[in-house]
Amino acid sequence: MLKGIKVIDFTNYLPGPFATLRLAELGAEIIKVESPEGDPARNTGVLKDNTGLVFLANNRQKKSITLNLKEQEDLEIALRLISQADVVIESFRPGVMAKLGLGYEAVKQVKHDIIYCSISGYGQNGPFSKLGNHDINYMALSGVLSQLKDQQGRPIHPSITLADYLGGFAANERILAGLVSRFKIGEGSYHSISITDQLVSLLGNHVMVEKETGESTGINVLNGSIISYAIYETKDQRYMSLGALEPKFWKNFCLAHGHEDWLSAHTSKTEASNQVFQEITDLFKSKTFYEWIEFAQVVDCCMAPVLEVGELSENPYFKEKELIFVSSWGDYQVKMHSDLVLSAIAAPPNKGEHRTEILNSIFI
Repeated sequence: MLKGIKVIDFTNYLPGPFATLRLAELGAEIIKVESPEGDPARNTGVLKDNTGLVFLANNRQKKSITLNLKEQEDLEIALRLISQADVVIESFRPGVMAKLGLGYEAVKQVKHDIIYCSISGYGQNGPFSKLGNHDINYMALSGVLSQLKDQQGRPIHPSITLADYLGGFAANERILAGLVSRFKIGEGSYHSISITDQLVSLLGNHVMVEKETGESTGINVLNGSIISYAIYETKDQRYMSLGALEPKFWKNFCLAHGHEDWLSAHTSKTEASNQVFQEITDLFKSKTFYEWIEFAQVVDCCMAPVLEVGELSENPYFKEKELIFVSSWGDYQVKMHSDLVLSAIAAPPNKGEHRTEILNSIFI
């Protein structure tokens, strides 16, 4: 779908590389511009064959060139690359690209219809924009972290960087919108993605509910407060999700256990004083995790297991789609678009691996 679209990628770590990986899987050519030291993700966290797993997971199907953007010769190469490209994406601190001579206004001079996307934590302007920041900060400031609390009301520290990924999705949305606009009216555009702002956009229901009722946890039937939409522990200390909001699904669940008397308790509270809640809690604890999985595949009641990451690759749902696959270079990769057939997948590039190829292509 994006064959023929060239993206010059000045991003590091996660949000930007995740965004461009998704574009690469749609057919775009991604040229990853790295400093002489390389994307810091190459050396961050757990390593495999001396390369960071975060880098390996988010940079397949890309080409790499190393440039010292503070050197005039390399800056000119970057501008030459951009002059032949469709999209620029960057994730430096606000103002850095402009100081280097690669801000949007400068880039427009060499490619008037460029689609230019900047990803940052707090946007390009304002007092927060200059501050250091990470995923946990965006989650906290946006109000999203306040929706992930334990039973004592303490925020739970997520083990997935949701904000970074959402920032990548939002960047792609704006890049694709920019490309559509360019094809229609022939003009480029600039897009500033504040990751924090994108998180706040998830809370439209929550904000409205809070203003009208004072309740800060969103739509009450979806926040774990009713027995038909909750998480239950199994006999072997695993967990199942039940989402039987519609009466027909709740009826299927109740009657499958011979409990027509539970039907009227459909939206009753998940409170210790609720007898039906206690009976259902005990019911879940009477069967093992895999017994409940078998039940969920037979009885249509909106039930699914809480799987661990290590279980995904062998789960029938993901296995059928080949969503998680062993790459030709020997590691596990995750498809970005489950309905697309991947072919001729290139391994994550070595630092500067494609320099000669790229230079030859722009100086022909």
